[in-house]
Amino acid sequence: MKSYIYTSILFVLLCTWCTSCGDILDKDPLGRLDADNYYKTAEDAIQGVNATYRPLLMNNENNNFYWVFGTLASEESLAGGDGSRPGIIQIDIMQHNASTQEINDFWKLNYAGIVQANTVISKTPLVDADQELKNRIIGEGLFLRSYYHFVLVQVFGDVPLILEIQAPDEVLVSRTPKTDVLAQIAADCELAASMLPLSYGGADVGRVTKGAALALAAKAHLYLKDYESVLSNIAAIKGLGIYALQADYRNNFYDTTQNNSESVWEIQHENLELGVGNFLNQWWLSKKVQDGYGFAEVSMEFVNAFEPNDPRLKYSVARHNEEYFGVTYKASFSSTGASPRKYLQHKDEVTQKSDGGINYTAIRYAEVLLWEAEALAELGRTAEALIPLEEVRARARAQSTDPVNSLPAITTTDKQELIDLIRHERLVELGFEMHRFFDLVRWGIAADVVDGFVVGKNEVFPIPQTELDLNPNLSQNPGY
Repeated sequence: MKSYIYTSILFVLLCTWCTSCGDILDKDPLGRLDADNYYKTAEDAIQGVNATYRPLLMNNENNNFYWVFGTLASEESLAGGDGSRPGIIQIDIMQHNASTQEINDFWKLNYAGIVQANTVISKTPLVDADQELKNRIIGEGLFLRSYYHFVLVQVFGDVPLILEIQAPDEVLVSRTPKTDVLAQIAADCELAASMLPLSYGGADVGRVTKGAALALAAKAHLYLKDYESVLSNIAAIKGLGIYALQADYRNNFYDTTQNNSESVWEIQHENLELGVGNFLNQWWLSKKVQDGYGFAEVSMEFVNAFEPNDPRLKYSVARHNEEYFGVTYKASFSSTGASPRKYLQHKDEVTQKSDGGINYTAIRYAEVLLWEAEALAELGRTAEALIPLEEVRARARAQSTDPVNSLPAITTTDKQELIDLIRHERLVELGFEMHRFFDLVRWGIAADVVDGFVVGKNEVFPIPQTELDLNPNLSQNPGY
């Protein structure tokens, strides 16, 4: 669905593009009056839900620095760049605070998405349109509201759970326990799955699907450690019969092979010089290359995590004398001698670096399989856990230069040993896909691998000071 965003700008301006709960205290009820005037036809509802996708974009307009939390805060990488973004460096070394700009921007961006989603969910039933279309749009809204809440929980822990359009006197709400937010996400996504199609065609490719909703429900249950529900949702995903690993791991990161059978939830970007491209193409490109910022450098801990002949290393990381998007990479291109490859493109594929055309696949089927393996192992069903784990490893093994002697099948049925191996597999399979820090936190092992991590504090990031100033019912996270 590369086209849905570009027609939504007018709707965003007409509706509810607020920047934080507190910013609208002196305005009319949040989204209510504009939406009442606007939501009349099926096309109005479509434009409304199209606008709800916009905060997902990793572009310069959104300042969506989700990758800083998920990747730079972990041991996968360290901040490079030119020092012009002190907040990124603060997060990298665990010295961030309630005034760190990237944290403030992330809060505002995702609550803007929640506001828009609530408008869609509330107003779409009232429009003059086919019921099947209305159900689909409401399902999209439920999923998107859930996704915005989910990433907020990952970053901040307890957050306000906003499920309705709010009047000014309703905005100053307190934080909801993250377990309650996750439970709501799971319930809403399971409902959304009943309203959404298996797939789309044409310009609608990339909208939320039934599989995406089931997957986010599974992920919420994983964070709740409700492993039986994880497995139930994964069984439903498999039952759809439409997902499979790509034979070539790299197909998940080429512009020409996106929205493939491995893609479960993929956030669309396009190189149209309209600000709807993926800015990682510039932010992650080595600053030794024209127009590169070099703000993510690969750690040696990440490089050394790969087993011998694991092809995912060279597919994920650029090192000395390797081809690198039109140039030859040199060790001097980063302070570590290595840079990420994912989400980057050859210079001839884009008209400007900040508008990359590669989507962010937030949930791949490979991850679903690793959730299944993790849930089974946690339940003590270790022999069963080996099956999805081997499926992931077998794909990588087949692409090795020496498949017979590389990435041997894991056979242990010792519970803790297997759990540790599954965790390791997530690192090498999903590296630089913005999962690592959150994994370390939910496993309770972040302090073991992240320099400067303070137990009881750094599991979450601080509530932005601007929000605390605006809302006296918000409380700060411990240690900040």
